[in-house]
Amino acid sequence: MWPAPAKINLMLHITGRREDGYHELQTVFQFIDFADELEFTPRSDGRIVRHSRNFTVAENDDIIIRAAKALQSRYLSEHSAAPPLGADIYLTKNIPMGAGLGGGSSDAATTLLALNTIWRTSFNVDELAAIGLTLGADVPVFVHGFAAFAEGVGEKLSPVSPPEKWYLLVIPPVHVSTKEVFSHPDLTRDCSTLKLCDLSRREWRNVCTDVVEKNYPMVAQAIEIVGSYSKAMMSGTGASVFAGFESRAQAEEILQKIRKNPQIGKWKSFVAKGLNTSPLHKILES
Repeated sequence: MWPAPAKINLMLHITGRREDGYHELQTVFQFIDFADELEFTPRSDGRIVRHSRNFTVAENDDIIIRAAKALQSRYLSEHSAAPPLGADIYLTKNIPMGAGLGGGSSDAATTLLALNTIWRTSFNVDELAAIGLTLGADVPVFVHGFAAFAEGVGEKLSPVSPPEKWYLLVIPPVHVSTKEVFSHPDLTRDCSTLKLCDLSRREWRNVCTDVVEKNYPMVAQAIEIVGSYSKAMMSGTGASVFAGFESRAQAEEILQKIRKNPQIGKWKSFVAKGLNTSPLHKILES
């Protein structure tokens, strides 16, 4: 079984908008021990086939299939006489879509790293990250597998070591459109540029929060309620809301209170450990 861990954004600033429409970002990624699970069985006929009982995205739109085919195409372009590379891919989807936890990007990264091993295509991590960037801006951080201060569109990564706290996460039952958030006229796009050394001296915030709170009342509700126990943050463009605690016991205590809350008690909520090294990479190293 190959894990595809979720991530949280411990901060998110937007420093500008490029001519191609993409935004210049600065963010801190950290993994958590909550993950999708994938299994891969090689095929000899060159076909890529996904199997999943709880995932309804069409295969043509699935970033997992796109990742496998991108790796397959890159290898065959350099080794035209190679035997066909195919795989059956079995997905157990645990990370909700549209939650700001990077599930799709993580699935793509795990697919690249796992099939690179299984197919023995021998690409290095930087080469796999470059393939991943063609699939999505968040894919490289999952490929590299370390907590990072990310810049550019999210592809320029510097390792960081934030505290590995215990996080309470609450996921409102809404799908937040990243495209709508980044195109919203009220989005702050002129944050001052931070240097890596500035991170410990500046308050961390997510500039997408105001826009999402105004347009998704359930997210605002989650931030207010979770924030009554500890500083509440939104991951990415939402909808996930999280708060950090020094111990698992503290996080679990608040989780039980949240689950008794008549307003949000039935929403998906759980406790997860912050991780500065991806569990996927621990498997690869072993």
